[in-house]
Amino acid sequence: MSRAVVFAYHNVGVRCLNVLLAHGVDVALVVTHRDNPKETIWFDSVAELAALHDIPTITPDNPNVPEVVARIRALQPDFIFSFYYREMLKRELLEIPRQGALNMHGSLLPKYRGRVPVNWAIIHGETVTGSTLHYMTEKPDNGDIVAQQSVPILPNDTALQVFQKVTVAAEMALNACLPNLLAGRAQAVKQDLSKGGYFGGRKAEDGVIDWSRSAQEIHNLVRAVAPPYPGATTQLIGRPMRILQTLVIKDPAADDKKTFYVRDGKAYATCGQGVLRVVRFELGGIAMNAAEFAARFGTQRFEFNC
Repeated sequence: MSRAVVFAYHNVGVRCLNVLLAHGVDVALVVTHRDNPKETIWFDSVAELAALHDIPTITPDNPNVPEVVARIRALQPDFIFSFYYREMLKRELLEIPRQGALNMHGSLLPKYRGRVPVNWAIIHGETVTGSTLHYMTEKPDNGDIVAQQSVPILPNDTALQVFQKVTVAAEMALNACLPNLLAGRAQAVKQDLSKGGYFGGRKAEDGVIDWSRSAQEIHNLVRAVAPPYPGATTQLIGRPMRILQTLVIKDPAADDKKTFYVRDGKAYATCGQGVLRVVRFELGGIAMNAAEFAARFGTQRFEFNC
């Protein structure tokens, strides 16, 4: 029986830990995160799954400290797995497992290495993404690839919907390759790093809409940061506005000003090029539909304040 130490968090962590257990892997220790009270926790708990199966669990702020390294070394694992764990593992940890340390990444490497790959893929208008299992090195997401599974990104998919697909892709990729991996027969392919790039994390302020952009670009931003993420933001009538859902449409009556307006019971926004139908939005922190907006403010065109 192969022994593993698993670093895991989020839904991908839960699903991939379940795959290891289904294949009879001896998970000697789970390293996870304490939930941040300032973060919206919309995903499943790795700690709860580990507790269900009586697996010892620790939540260090830094997994690379000597006491954690010593504890993992004493377990003599065959593998270390990282499934959506948020801290980088350094060389001392990566050198411990006899058969290697592997990470599950939420893109089709070498594209979208680094942070929040699902959100970046949508922002850039990708039509396909997936999950990649690869060996870990000290540099993020650049080790040899063991398995990949692709999924489609449909034109109106939100980041949450794509993340749900990527979670299934991660489960499929790991489940398919795990027997060969445990038996030492897995074939790894070197990445061509020139075919992809590295992306950093995103902050709430990165969701501010630039209305000089095209309708398609703004639509991609809106769906990439839609709830449970912070949402795309702007200013209208001197109030903060969150745009939560849009559709790209053709509107021959559009003008070249960046405006918001209601017509025939539907809300629209003109962009640098093209028009969006604004399906869901909040104004001043209050959810509002097109009819409610028109009843309060009228049907004239309002220019965005940013």
